[in-house]
Amino acid sequence: MPEGPLSGLLVADFSRVLAGPYATMLLADLGADVVKVESPGGDDTRSWTPPARGEVSTYYLGVNRGKRSIALDLREPADAEAARELARRADVLVENFRPGGLAKYGLDFPAVHARNPGVVYASISGFGAGAGARVPGYDLMVQAMSGLMSLTGDPGGPPYRAGISVFDVMAGNHAVIGVLAALRHREATGQGQHVEVNLLSSALTGLVNQSSAYVAGGVVPYRMGNAHPSVFPYEPLPTADHELIVAAANDGQFRKLCEVLGIPEVADDPRFARNADRTARREELKPILVERLVTRRAEEWFDLLVEAGVPSGPINTIDGGFAVAERFGLEPVVVVGEGERAVPTTRHPIRFSRTPAGYRLPPPELDEHGTELRKWLTEPAASPSGASGPAPESAPARPAGEARS
Repeated sequence: MPEGPLSGLLVADFSRVLAGPYATMLLADLGADVVKVESPGGDDTRSWTPPARGEVSTYYLGVNRGKRSIALDLREPADAEAARELARRADVLVENFRPGGLAKYGLDFPAVHARNPGVVYASISGFGAGAGARVPGYDLMVQAMSGLMSLTGDPGGPPYRAGISVFDVMAGNHAVIGVLAALRHREATGQGQHVEVNLLSSALTGLVNQSSAYVAGGVVPYRMGNAHPSVFPYEPLPTADHELIVAAANDGQFRKLCEVLGIPEVADDPRFARNADRTARREELKPILVERLVTRRAEEWFDLLVEAGVPSGPINTIDGGFAVAERFGLEPVVVVGEGERAVPTTRHPIRFSRTPAGYRLPPPELDEHGTELRKWLTEPAASPSGASGPAPESAPARPAGEARS
């Protein structure tokens, strides 16, 4: 069986914390051979606790499976040369240093490209390589500066951050998209290129309808709690026990909602005939819906509404989210590694009918593979951009024919 759709690709991962490691983990899941280059102190997230599994940060475990680790001090000539040799051999290099930060080590795009013309070099920054290059890029800053926090929270309350580093994850996904597109271009032309992603641009495109409200409509959106600016009902509504998300986003769904609630006449009321009417008169419509919803428990309404084709769902904690995924047969948890190194982790989100994602290696210990990688980097290599790295000790060696040249 194939090892994955990206089998045979060598990825040099010079990133740390979240956006870059998340991107390279997704590439590793799809079969790429990812070498994680860490400073002697290790990725910052190794020490981001609590929570932890044993003595290892669950934050680190969540974004570093499938990789091998080598610790290199780029201030040391021998280590810097090993890093440059890894970059020379790589198909893909991913880094999230401050723009220009790798130039003094000969690891910036111009230097790497000169030695490895086919390399796809992906840079992830906070605010781009121009005037924003001097500003450190952290997700919380970008949530604030992009406007997301101004949209999050109760209308009369303070702005809030999202519960995860949403733009780090989004930028990581954008980096993967960019890498795959650049690899397709290389396949057609033989040319590598520089792929640049920044958190602020990812944020502004990720604000979608809110961005468009401003750019196309001249409207500056504001906090509305859990309400939607353009659709109603599309928010949590109270039931007999818990709140339930009800998302009747079109006229047909609204009619079905009214039928399930036992108030079909409301769907025929001209005040609520169209979505624009319902949104404009949400304060009139909401009490009518709630009067019926509070007569049953959230779970009962969920089953009835979903059966009728009305989108709805309970508000769960994380454990409830995984329980729902299990109920729907999505098998959300996989185990990577064996014995004491076995770690439960979240399944890769994409399913392939022929080349499924794989979970070959547990998140590595610091410099766990340093010896084998240093030895390999001192051996002659046939050519850059396509020379596969040494096979992990826990996996069979690839047949010679699988390595591109």
